[in-house]
Amino acid sequence: MTPASDGQLLQAFRAGDRSAFAALVDRHQGVLLRHARAILGVGPDCEAVVQEVFLKLAQSPPLLPPSTDGDPQAQSAHLRAWLHTVNRNACMDTQRSTRRRSLREEQAASPEAHDGGIGTVEQADTRAAVERELERLPVDQREVLVLRLLADRSYKEIAEITGRRIGTVGWLVSEGLQQLGERLKPQLEGRKAGGRA
Repeated sequence: MTPASDGQLLQAFRAGDRSAFAALVDRHQGVLLRHARAILGVGPDCEAVVQEVFLKLAQSPPLLPPSTDGDPQAQSAHLRAWLHTVNRNACMDTQRSTRRRSLREEQAASPEAHDGGIGTVEQADTRAAVERELERLPVDQREVLVLRLLADRSYKEIAEITGRRIGTVGWLVSEGLQQLGERLKPQLEGRKAGGRA
C-alpha cells in the first residue's frame, strides 16, 4: 500500500484525524532536527524548536495553494518549505534569546567536551569528524550544507527556506564545501601517514 502523501495527511489532520498528524511528525521531525542542529548546534534547544514547529503546525496548518491540487510532490514541497521556514525562524529566535546563556555554558564547559577528541579521529569516525568540522563553519554555510547534503533539498528549496537567492545558496554551498575540504584534509592526510607507519 502506497503511503499517504503530505497533502493527504494534512487534509486528514484538518478533518480531525490525529494519526495523520503523528504521521507528519514521524515523516519530517528528523530532517527538521538536523536543520535546527545546523543552526543551533547539538543541544536541548533543537528539540524544543522542533516541538514548537509542530505545535504551530497543529494550531495553524498551512493552506496548500490550489496550484498543487492533485500533485503530491508539489504539495510535499510546499509543506516542507513551510516547515523549514518556521523551523529556521524559531531557531533564529532561540539563538537571539539564548546567546548570553550559551556563552556562559560554553565558558563553563570542560576542554574535553569542546574538542570532542578531534586528535584521535579514526576511519570509523569520519562522519563525526565531518560533523565537528561542519560545526566550525559559519552558520550560513553550515545551514545550506546541512539542507543540501543531509536533507537532500534542492537549491530552489534552500533558497525558499532561507530567504536567499539561488545564486547565493550555490555560492554558500561551494564555499562551505571548499572550507570543509580544507579543514578535513590534514586529518585525512594524517590518517594516511599513520597507516603507512
